[in-house]
Amino acid sequence: MDLVITNVSKQYKGNIWGLREFSLSIGPGVVGLLGPNGAGKSTLMRILATIARPTGGTVTWDGTDIARAPDGLRSVLGYLPQDFGVYPNLTPLEFLEYLAAAKGLDAPTARKRIDELLQLVNLFEARHQRLGGFSGGMRQRVGIAQALLNDPRLLIVDEPTAGLDPEERVRFRNLLSDLSGERIVILSTHIVSDVEAVATDIAIIVRGRLVRHAAPEDLLRAVQGQVWEWLIPSSEVPAARTRFRVSATIRKNDGVLVRVLAASAPGPAASPVEPSLEDAYLQAVAAPGDAES
Repeated sequence: MDLVITNVSKQYKGNIWGLREFSLSIGPGVVGLLGPNGAGKSTLMRILATIARPTGGTVTWDGTDIARAPDGLRSVLGYLPQDFGVYPNLTPLEFLEYLAAAKGLDAPTARKRIDELLQLVNLFEARHQRLGGFSGGMRQRVGIAQALLNDPRLLIVDEPTAGLDPEERVRFRNLLSDLSGERIVILSTHIVSDVEAVATDIAIIVRGRLVRHAAPEDLLRAVQGQVWEWLIPSSEVPAARTRFRVSATIRKNDGVLVRVLAASAPGPAASPVEPSLEDAYLQAVAAPGDAES
C-alpha cells in the first residue's frame, strides 16, 4: 500500500501555479502536510482525492495512475474537504445513510457502521436533529464520520479541526492516531500542534513546493542550537522582530521574553533553549532574507 506523487504541478488561469513539481512517497501512518494558508495544500488534497487533475506529473496508488484509472483509489478513499457541505434538512443519520448508499455499502452494514461512527464523533444523541441547526463544529464532526464510512485505506483530511473546540480537537487527534495502523492518513493543516500530536512524518509545503519531508525528531534536530530566549525591554521588541525571526513573546514584569530563531545568540543575555516543532516549521517556511537564521 503506497501513494507516490511524482513531479506534480497544477496551473490555474492567469499563469497561477498551485503546485510546482511536488514529489512525495507515502506509506502507512499519519503524514502531516504543513504549510501557510495558500501554500497549495488544498490543491494537492483535491488531486489526491481524484477531484482535480494535475497539469503535469503523476500520482499512483499501488502502482496505478489515479488520473487514468481513479476507481481503484476511490473505492478505498475517505475524504474530508476543507469546505464540507451538508444537506440542512437531513439528520446526521439520514445524511450518512445517503452517503453510505452512494459508496455502495449494503443497508445492514451501513446502519451498524453509522451507529459506531456517530458514537465515535459524539453525535449519537443528536442523530435525529436537522443538520441545519448544527454548529460549525458539529457539522465538522459529521464530515469526519462520512470520511470514515467505508473504513478507508487512504484517509485525507483537509483542515479537519476547524471549528472544533479544544476537547473535540484532542478527541479527533486521538482518533487519527488510532486509525493510522494499516492505512495512510494525510492530515493537511496550518496548525502545528495538530500535526505534532499525531504525525509520524511531516511534509512542509511553501508556495506550491515541498521544502522539507522528515520525521518530527529530524526536523527538531535541524534547528538544535538555533533557538534562544532573550529578555529585552518592550521598546526593543520591534527592532528585534526586524533583525531576527521571532517565534513568540511573553511579557514579564521586567521586560519581554522573546523567543528567537538565529544561528548565533541574538544578544549577550540570550540563552539557548530546546526547539519546538513550531520553531522548526517557522524556519522551514521562512523565505530567504526574511530575517537572519
